[in-house]
Amino acid sequence: MPAPTPSSVPVSSLDPAVATLLKRDPDGLVAAIVQQHDSREVLMLGWMDDEALSRTLTEGRVTFWSRSRQEYWRKGDTSGHVQWVRSVSVDCDGDALLVEVDQVGAACHTGERTCFITGGDLGAVVTHDRPAEPSSKETTA
Repeated sequence: MPAPTPSSVPVSSLDPAVATLLKRDPDGLVAAIVQQHDSREVLMLGWMDDEALSRTLTEGRVTFWSRSRQEYWRKGDTSGHVQWVRSVSVDCDGDALLVEVDQVGAACHTGERTCFITGGDLGAVVTHDRPAEPSSKETTA
């Protein structure tokens, strides 16, 4: 489902310099990976549009756009499992955000600390031999 139309949402207060860094999907959303700031544990993935990112940066709590409910939701408002923002970074391509937080309680809607729980893996362990690094002394013709 698409993000809200411009007529249904107030104009975003996201800094234009930040907005230009982002590559959004066709619905105007950017993936936001949420990570515990000190342990580096990956907690969850959510979606943000410009307004959700602006709220996250200015309010100090993580706000997402709910694709299923078609509304903004601030993590912890109903559950008490608040995500206090420590930092927000954009990746090199501008198509993903890393939101480092201080997580209070569970991050997952199931009540688990993280959405990436053991037992949820795909059951495959893949190993590959890493190719040798080219020698810096090699010359090119």
